[in-house]
Amino acid sequence: MFRRHRSPRRGQALVEFALALPVLILILVAVFDVGRAVFLYNSLTNAAREGARLAIVNQDKSLVANRVQAVAFSGAVSNAGNLNDLVSFYLQNPNQTDPTANPQCTSIAVGCIAVVTARSDWQPITPIIGNVLGPIQFAARTELPVELVCPNSTVPAYTTSASCPRQP
Repeated sequence: MFRRHRSPRRGQALVEFALALPVLILILVAVFDVGRAVFLYNSLTNAAREGARLAIVNQDKSLVANRVQAVAFSGAVSNAGNLNDLVSFYLQNPNQTDPTANPQCTSIAVGCIAVVTARSDWQPITPIIGNVLGPIQFAARTELPVELVCPNSTVPAYTTSASCPRQP
């Protein structure tokens, strides 16, 4: 009777889909990797900013480092071994654009520039991209002038302003 005519192109869509699927999955996972990288950079930027805000009123480097780590760990940085923070104080002159080119402050005073840098390694979760790129180091740096010199390391937990008087 009637016979169905089968097209020689039958199954072509399935083969094309099977060829395109790995590429689509790779692109999708790469988008997630880029999102993770942006989130890590934002977390490092916030950590450096919070550390610098503390460094301008309290120059105890261990307290500033602890603040940077606490803020970074609340964000995207999950491994303590990955985070390296650096707290330095530089003279404001002669180089106004990059304080790290100036000599370090021998005695910290109002006007010295507090530079807080937070760095962390980022590893892509996509196997192909991870093998090609490897770990990438992200860094964020914040520079603020010292507003208050306070040798008392109990700040910000001090109870009276007399324990850390303001500078003129």
